[in-house]
Amino acid sequence: MPTVSSEELAAAAGVNSAKLRKDFSYLGSYGTRGVGYDVEYLVYQISRELGLTQDWPVVIVGIGNLGAALANYGGFASRGFRVAALIDADPAMAGKPVAGMPVQHTDELEKIISDNGVSIGVIATPAGAAQQVCDRLVAAGVTSILNFAPTVLTVPDGVDVRKVDLSIELQILAFHEQRKAGEESSADSADDAEGTAPPAAAKPHRKGPDGDVPAVMPA
Repeated sequence: MPTVSSEELAAAAGVNSAKLRKDFSYLGSYGTRGVGYDVEYLVYQISRELGLTQDWPVVIVGIGNLGAALANYGGFASRGFRVAALIDADPAMAGKPVAGMPVQHTDELEKIISDNGVSIGVIATPAGAAQQVCDRLVAAGVTSILNFAPTVLTVPDGVDVRKVDLSIELQILAFHEQRKAGEESSADSADDAEGTAPPAAAKPHRKGPDGDVPAVMPA
């Protein structure tokens, strides 16, 4: 039976092993001294706490380039998220297969959500359509929304929204690149300043009866 120690997990996560063991104790997983944690059971416990041990049907609204890419993403199923339907407002998209599923028209949105027991919706529409789609999702019973549209959504209490803005993520990376460039420039300037420092002035020699007297006389 494969096991893993708290020290190994702590090193991989970059945390203190004592803190890691304390956190795991809240899951009901105490491990075995000298042996470690049963990997399979530990994965189950973490998955259970994250709500990943059950099937979560998800709808994706807006099947453009981004929506199609999300539909083809293979990581959803492995984490317990089943794409129940792909929905788009373009009548020309209706019936077209994307990721092995036929795209359905937005006219069917409420029925799709009801029939599949959907509580999580993904919005990948243009910004101008996102709020209207959000309102319809919420009215149909969706209580969690992952928003890829470049706009801020307004939702009632009890509805959770997570916004994914790729441009903001790129701006964050650009900030870090700018900071690193500034640090490198400062380091180069410091090196140049050290390289051009004037040489230390030579100490004058004293003259003695037998010639120059060294600055430090031998003992």
